[in-house]
Amino acid sequence: MAKIIVVTSGKGGVGKTTTSAAIGTGLALRGHKTVIVDFDVGLRNLDLIMGCERRVVYDFVNVVNEEANLQQALIKDKRLENLYVLAASQTRDKDALTQDGVEKVLTELAKDFDFVICDSPAGIEKGASLAMYFADEAIVVTNPEVSSVRDSDRMLGLLSSKSRRAANNEEPIKEHLLLTRYNPERVSKGEMLGVEDVEEILAIRLLGVIPESTAVLKASNSGVPVILDDQSDAGQAYSDAVDRLLGKEMPHRFLDVKKKGWMERLFGGRE
Repeated sequence: MAKIIVVTSGKGGVGKTTTSAAIGTGLALRGHKTVIVDFDVGLRNLDLIMGCERRVVYDFVNVVNEEANLQQALIKDKRLENLYVLAASQTRDKDALTQDGVEKVLTELAKDFDFVICDSPAGIEKGASLAMYFADEAIVVTNPEVSSVRDSDRMLGLLSSKSRRAANNEEPIKEHLLLTRYNPERVSKGEMLGVEDVEEILAIRLLGVIPESTAVLKASNSGVPVILDDQSDAGQAYSDAVDRLLGKEMPHRFLDVKKKGWMERLFGGRE
């Protein structure tokens, strides 16, 4: 039976889809059969980041409405044997997903996959509430900014009260914090919250800290999950986060200001 993990946030633009793609790819790299499901109906981006936008024929809403079956809608990743994508619809509105329909699709996916990664829209709209409702675990993505952290705190309240687990008095959703676009230099100048500040406010387990990096944008634009760029800080940080998600103890890296050698100070460093 699959473990269902929702990737969520209160604020848009914090890197949820990048994170969904990286975490899903990382799990598949470690031998786990994984599917990433895009819940952002009308604004789909997951297929772009995964590099499979031209291969979308049927989508999540088609399956919910029984206009196609799962085998028709699932897109197999060309790089990894055990990684699949279920794209969102670009042409339907956000009410196209129903709780019964989503439950039916997730139940069917859970029979064949080890992990189902739900890429949630931001905020508390219907797609977001459905993405979190059936989750076993949640990765709460936030930037080290007050407004982003505050919105994430609100999402934690919803995760603990509006899920199927809460409704059935079951063990609560296991919550993880992923801090993205972290810049130690800006933290040292007081322009950005530090890791300890965010941990103190949200009080959930720190899964990973993803450094601010041009590698993320480059990967997104080329349709390659950044975790596959194992030479970049961001790719390595996502890889560490996947290991922690699977229960491995890993030290957190990229938290301190990087000391530059004289060549880097003179000519600038590569991110």
